[in-house]
Amino acid sequence: MDLRQMKQALVLSETLNFHRAAERLHMAQPPLSTAIRKLEEELGVPLFDRQPSGLSLTSVGEVVLRQMRSTLFFADEIRRTAREGECGEQGTLRVGFVGSSVYSVMPQLIRAFRLKYPRVELIIEESTTADLLRAVEDHSLDVAMVRYPVLAQTATQITFLRPDPLVLAVSADSPLAARTSIDLSELGQTPFIVYSESRVPAMHAMTMSAFHQAGIRPPVAQQAVQVQTLLALVESGLGVAWCPPRRQATPATGRA
Repeated sequence: MDLRQMKQALVLSETLNFHRAAERLHMAQPPLSTAIRKLEEELGVPLFDRQPSGLSLTSVGEVVLRQMRSTLFFADEIRRTAREGECGEQGTLRVGFVGSSVYSVMPQLIRAFRLKYPRVELIIEESTTADLLRAVEDHSLDVAMVRYPVLAQTATQITFLRPDPLVLAVSADSPLAARTSIDLSELGQTPFIVYSESRVPAMHAMTMSAFHQAGIRPPVAQQAVQVQTLLALVESGLGVAWCPPRRQATPATGRA
């Protein structure tokens, strides 16, 4: 018994006429009669009562045809799911991101993706660039949004999305909060909260490189991994920090 036979039996149950059923199925009547007979022999029960007055479903046939109708429906659903999965319209996408991306490109991308592919389930995971790259390499993530440059060797393919400038985050009661801009060289004695050298090496290296180019060596008050932690420490008055331009901050001239 296969799906083709089920479809033939279903069409015949709707028309109760071999000739009309054969026309709907675009086949000759004798092969249809043979196929239905073979199906009944395989099931071991008659599905149709053949009388001179016409064709009708047997009581067993009514039950069996209901199950066949369900089977054909789910078979169509499987085919549709396969087609949608092949073209990316259904399935699961595992996405990783660095915390700082939530202040810039991440929300825009997620919103656009959900509008275009509403049937795709998104599984989102936050981590550091190094950990996200390893997760993509071992296929526990499909794609990840990381910070460039990437210092560690990686087998992943990296595509540049867009520049994301950093600004100087200061506490509300800092004298720097009244400034509209500041040169990085002025911050040589200002405590900085910087990204962790071991967990976020690229951002740490960028920060230190900016200090070097500005000719300063400000004291490092604390190292942190996530942007939220940096901002919380800034708000506590522990120091200043580089962060994406999400909250009110003072632009600082110089490279970062």
